[in-house]
Amino acid sequence: MDILVVDDSRTMRIILQRAIKQAGYRTLEVAEAENGCQAIEKLRGGQPKLILSDWNMPEMNGIDFLRHLRAANNKVPFGFVTSETSAEMRSLAMETGASFLLTKPFTPDDVQEALSPFLG
Repeated sequence: MDILVVDDSRTMRIILQRAIKQAGYRTLEVAEAENGCQAIEKLRGGQPKLILSDWNMPEMNGIDFLRHLRAANNKVPFGFVTSETSAEMRSLAMETGASFLLTKPFTPDDVQEALSPFLG
């Protein structure tokens, strides 16, 4: 697993995986989870190079998932893919340990720009 995509919407997970491939990352293995709890389970099987997570999800939202990772001293690069764009939300994300925010709707170019510092 190279990238872990965490989003409660199956459609959004598919759209994001397509955008990742269109951005030039065709050879990377992408795993999926529906929420933070499932993502934590996936991480028991291996460490990705990058996590892309939605903010609003049931069971465990994105910010709580990120807090859990950072409390466990997990430093994997973490980006939010969200429609939440307020200055307060951006600030909270960055203070909690997010590496970037990718705003919905996005293009493959936006994805490439966000991921290239972490994936080359």
